[in-house]
Amino acid sequence: MDKQHIAGESPFESVYGFSRAVRVGKTIYVSGTGAIGRDGKVAHPGDAYAQTIDVFKKIETVLKEAGASLADVVRTRVFCSEIRDFEAITRAHGELFGAIRPAATLVEVSGFVLPEMLVEIEVDAEIS
Repeated sequence: MDKQHIAGESPFESVYGFSRAVRVGKTIYVSGTGAIGRDGKVAHPGDAYAQTIDVFKKIETVLKEAGASLADVVRTRVFCSEIRDFEAITRAHGELFGAIRPAATLVEVSGFVLPEMLVEIEVDAEIS
């Protein structure tokens, strides 16, 4: 089966050797995505809600390139550095996925490579 590799805007993709997303058949796997710009800097420092929205916009862009949309997302995995940001993160998630209702996980991690990052998100999508 053919694999389609989809690049994002993170400067770390070529350095670390990964794709923002990979499509295999009708399934799309989106790598852990943070609110990182082309310049390698974290957007919205200190604002978990804004970072979450930013991340989902990036994910939506790569899903479109792969022939899908947020409506095709079947699973989200959210990693946060501070569990106290739970409400802000889940509010953003709910605004985007309230009607879609994918399987979802949210866990606290000890930190990210870039300390300003508050959230990193992976999704899996299945094109209907």
